[in-house]
Amino acid sequence: MARRYWTGSHTKHRLRFHLVWIPKRRKKVLLGNIANRLQELFYEACGINKWWIEELTIQEDHIHLLIQIKPRESVAQVVQILKGGTSRKIKQEYPDSQAFEWSNNLWCDGYFAESVGQVNEQVIKDYIKNQ
Repeated sequence: MARRYWTGSHTKHRLRFHLVWIPKRRKKVLLGNIANRLQELFYEACGINKWWIEELTIQEDHIHLLIQIKPRESVAQVVQILKGGTSRKIKQEYPDSQAFEWSNNLWCDGYFAESVGQVNEQVIKDYIKNQ
């Protein structure tokens, strides 16, 4: 379990973000083996980068993620790593998937990001869990 606050050499922080993104053309392709593999890849990437996933839900046509990151990283960098890495691995492992029927990329270009404060935490967790 993540500590409530993380500590750096001269910092104490708790930077958490609710992130949402969708596959190209919002195709319903995040199912079965692909969804399971995506979950593994997200946790693996977060372990390598020392981020913490508080909640993750993979719907057939979008991802919800509540993540804690360090101050040296921007949300854009984190999303780029998560989306780029997972798209590349899924393409390698499932090249004939319907997800790549119209494009070489799994994900749409954009994403939604919102910082999460103490007051909103449970509401967002419940929302993600009950998708």
